[in-house]
Amino acid sequence: GLELSHCVGTNSLGPAGPWRSGGPCKMKRVRTVFKPEQLERLEQEFLKQQYMVGTERVDLAATLHLTETQVKVWFQNRRIKWRKQSMEQKAAKLSQFGVIQPASADSTDGKDHEEDTVDVEL
Repeated sequence: GLELSHCVGTNSLGPAGPWRSGGPCKMKRVRTVFKPEQLERLEQEFLKQQYMVGTERVDLAATLHLTETQVKVWFQNRRIKWRKQSMEQKAAKLSQFGVIQPASADSTDGKDHEEDTVDVEL
């Protein structure tokens, strides 16, 4: 589930959600650390399909002892990494052939902004 760092020095009733905007205690979610076996299986599934939805995601999460949200976010982040690698490979090929890229080649297009890197659990 959701792991939060401990609140030190207060006796609050707890946060309303994973993050507190005010008050003496700020809770911060601890980043999920995947086991090598989990990462290997997630990568295998990503090679088959870049989008995992519905019962497939639920089943994979259960198999890997992860939450569905953890699997969803991992796939979102992996797609971003994949797109970035694809852009870098295209840029390398173009530079190999002496094609000069416009200054905006490093910026991402509007589609990539839909799925900015997310490391959030609900």
